[in-house]
Amino acid sequence: MNILFLLLGYILGSLPFSIWVTRYVKNVDVRDSGSGHATTTNTIRQAGFGWGALVLLLDIAKGFLPTYLAARFSGETWVIALTATLAVVGHCWTIFAGFRGGMGLATAGGSILAVNPLAFLICLGLLILLVLVVRHSARASVFAGILIAPVLWVLNIRDITFWVGLGAGVVIAIRFLIDWNRKYRELWLDREKKE
Repeated sequence: MNILFLLLGYILGSLPFSIWVTRYVKNVDVRDSGSGHATTTNTIRQAGFGWGALVLLLDIAKGFLPTYLAARFSGETWVIALTATLAVVGHCWTIFAGFRGGMGLATAGGSILAVNPLAFLICLGLLILLVLVVRHSARASVFAGILIAPVLWVLNIRDITFWVGLGAGVVIAIRFLIDWNRKYRELWLDREKKE
């Protein structure tokens, strides 16, 4: 039964909503512009804000749902943490789109939200603070991925939330390394500078 939660995490995480939505709305591949990733920001760029907001909610939900179910029906720390981590892995390297997915932030947020809404707000605040300080979205996300678990530990959040944050954070840090040297004009929209 525990293995089913892990599979559910990866399969739900793999659902490439941004790819499906932009293909449906504009008949384009969301990965063909902007950052080249299947993300909310690229969906906004290709299909508009409303469709991007829908993708954001769906990406949060695909992290939330399997993690919530694992927490509710398994209760095993390792199962919950691995289910959450695999949901983020699925989003980043989706089996349904040639293993070329998104960056995992929304799905990681959904996973953390499923086990601890306060920790979700803390992690969101950490990410926003780092983006403002570092002024480079990818590097800020790498640092956020690395710092999620230590920050939760320092704040005495050491239950399953810590392990979910650790697993999701490691995946986020690894995933965003690909954009470490990316040049930005608008931080939140991830647009490259014109030379």
